Amino acid sequence: MAKLIPDARLDAMLAILTNVTAISVCSTQPTTRTEAITTYMLATVAADSSDFTAADDSTVGRKATCGAQSAISITNSGTAQHIAGTDGTNLLWVTTCTSQALTSGGTVTIPAFALKLADAA
Repeated sequence: MAKLIPDARLDAMLAILTNVTAISVCSTQPTTRTEAITTYMLATVAADSSDFTAADDSTVGRKATCGAQSAISITNSGTAQHIAGTDGTNLLWVTTCTSQALTSGGTVTIPAFALKLADAA
């Protein structure tokens, strides 16, 4: 018997993950919203679900792609290692990024990336 999670259910999960109010560049992996927006935050940009586009992913299942976020002001110096999405109360997701030194007062660009949910296996 085949396993199935309908695309509509995967899209509902992606809708929760993309209901962000901010995307932060962090110096280490945050495990809480406070760590993502304060403790480890090097730069942050306001964001919302309109920054993401849901679609089929030919290798995984479903994905929500976030367009590039350009010229984000760097507020704290450190080495970028993670990107985190948060809403008003929750850490919604964390992903890795290319490690790079950031200097307060400069800007950084987050290239386009995708959050992916696999089909049932």
